[in-house]
Amino acid sequence: MGKKDIKKAVALRYDRAQDEAPKVTAKGQGKVAENIIEIAQAHGVPVKDDPDLVEVLSSLEIDQEIPSEIYVAVAELLAFVYSANSNRS
Repeated sequence: MGKKDIKKAVALRYDRAQDEAPKVTAKGQGKVAENIIEIAQAHGVPVKDDPDLVEVLSSLEIDQEIPSEIYVAVAELLAFVYSANSNRS
C-alpha cells in the first residue's frame, strides 16, 4: 500500500461570530480518519472527498486557522457544505 492509498481526513470548524477563518479541529489517517468520517456522518455533517485539500490541511496543527493561501479551496468546500445543508431542509 503506497502513501497515497492511506485514508486521511481533516475536520474543520468555522464560527463566523468568533473565527476569522476556519480552523482544523481533528485530523488523522487510517483508522483515525475512518473514525472522523464516521462521526461526521453520524452527526449529519457533510463529508467531501478532496485528497489534494486534505493533504494541505493535514499539514496544519489542531486549532490552527487555515492560511490565506487556501481560502479559495476552503471557500469551495464551505459552499459544498452550505449546499448540502440546504438540500436537507
